[in-house]
Amino acid sequence: MGYASAYICEAGATIIGRKGNINTPVYSETRFWNVDTAFGLVAKSSLDCKFLYYFCLSFDFGALNRGTTIPSLVKSELLEISMPLPPLPEQQRIVAILDEAFYGIATAKANAEKNLQNARALFESHLQAVFTQRGEGWVKTTVGDQLTLQRGFDITKSEQREGDVPVVSSGGIKSFHDTPMVKAPGVVIGRKGTLGKCFYLDQDYWPHDTTLWVKNFKGNEPRFIYYLLLGLDVKHLDSGSANPALNRNQVHPIEISWPPVSKQKVLIHQFDALSEETQRLESLYQRKLAALDELKQSLLHQAFSGQL
Repeated sequence: MGYASAYICEAGATIIGRKGNINTPVYSETRFWNVDTAFGLVAKSSLDCKFLYYFCLSFDFGALNRGTTIPSLVKSELLEISMPLPPLPEQQRIVAILDEAFYGIATAKANAEKNLQNARALFESHLQAVFTQRGEGWVKTTVGDQLTLQRGFDITKSEQREGDVPVVSSGGIKSFHDTPMVKAPGVVIGRKGTLGKCFYLDQDYWPHDTTLWVKNFKGNEPRFIYYLLLGLDVKHLDSGSANPALNRNQVHPIEISWPPVSKQKVLIHQFDALSEETQRLESLYQRKLAALDELKQSLLHQAFSGQL
C-alpha cells in the first residue's frame, strides 16, 4: 500500500485517523484533500482499493496507539502491518460479497435505529397528549402550581464518601455517597449539560447541582409528576450560552392540564405499562443493532482468514 499526507488523494483511498479517532477507517469514492491529522492509504496495482478498505475495517488500530492523552498512529508502524493478499480476482470476489452484505446490514441497521426512535417518540407523544387533554375533573394549570423545582446541591467526586446513596446528575446516577440530601420518593430533571432527562428515585438521594429536583409535590402523586416532567419538551428553554442550561423559572409557568389524584393513580398504571413495553422494544432493537455489528465483524474475520 502507499501513503499520502497533506495533499490531494485520488478516489479509492482509505482514510485512517492519525490523531484522535484512529479506529474508524473511511473509504473515499472521490478525490479528497488529505489533512495532517489523517493518513490516506492508496492501493498499489496488485491490491484492490476496496479490499484494502475492508481489511482496515477488520484491523484493530487501537493496538498500535502511541498516544498518551490523544490516540495517535505512527506511519512506519502502519506500513509494517501484515495483510493477506490473494490474487486480484479473488480480492474482487471478496469485495463483491462484502459490498452486498454490508449494504444489507446498513439497511437493517437503519430500520432498527428508526424503530428505536419511533418507540421512544410514541411514548413521549402519548405523555404530551395526556397533559394537553381536558377530561372530566381536569383543570387548566401550570407546572409551578402543581410542584416546586429546586436546584440541586454541588458535590465533587473528592468530597464523596463510600456509601449507597445515589448522586444523581443530569445524565443519571454516576456515583454514590454516604449522606442523602433528599428523602425518597424523588423526581429529578437535568438542568445543565443534558437538559430534560428525568429520573425517578425510590430511595433517599443526593440531587447534583446539574439537576433540578422536586422539592414540593403539593399533594400530587410523585410518580405522576415524574411522567409529567418526562413528557415535557424543555430543550427549547435552554438559557445557557456554551453549556446548555435550564432555569426552573422557565419551567414553572408552562401551562398543562391536570387531573385529580384519583385519576393520577389510574394513569400511573397506564404509563408504567406503556413504559415497560417501550423499554422492551428498545432492548429488542438495541440487541438487533449489536447483532448486526457482530455480523459485520464476523464477515470481515472470515474474509481475511480465507473462510468467506
